[in-house]
Amino acid sequence: MSTQTLQAPLDPNLMGPASCYVRESRNALLAYEIEELAVLRFSIILTARWESSDREDRAHRAELRGELALLRKHFGDKVDEIAMTFGVDAAMKAKEEVERTVVVPVDAALPGEVRFIEVEESAEGDYGL
Repeated sequence: MSTQTLQAPLDPNLMGPASCYVRESRNALLAYEIEELAVLRFSIILTARWESSDREDRAHRAELRGELALLRKHFGDKVDEIAMTFGVDAAMKAKEEVERTVVVPVDAALPGEVRFIEVEESAEGDYGL
């Protein structure tokens, strides 16, 4: 093994036969981390909406503000984790993608609201029981 190979940047194309597996598992792990980031973003948006609702009393709004601060901290920590594992460029792209694509529907239920979901029944609903 040459000194150049040992000192070359860690490139999956230079790693040998296992490089395809390494690349696939790395991409799968990055996708999982981005999904966790999206879940945190969704929670932040929904909690902020609840916190700003007029239906909440002061004590509950203060509790929601505390939870919102904690969620934002977790979001920043997750971006840092992605940066340390996959690089700053990947982390910034993931953050921008999540902030651009994750939305909460305007008609999402606020706390205390009761929503009924209409379920269409089929003729085969008894399953022979």
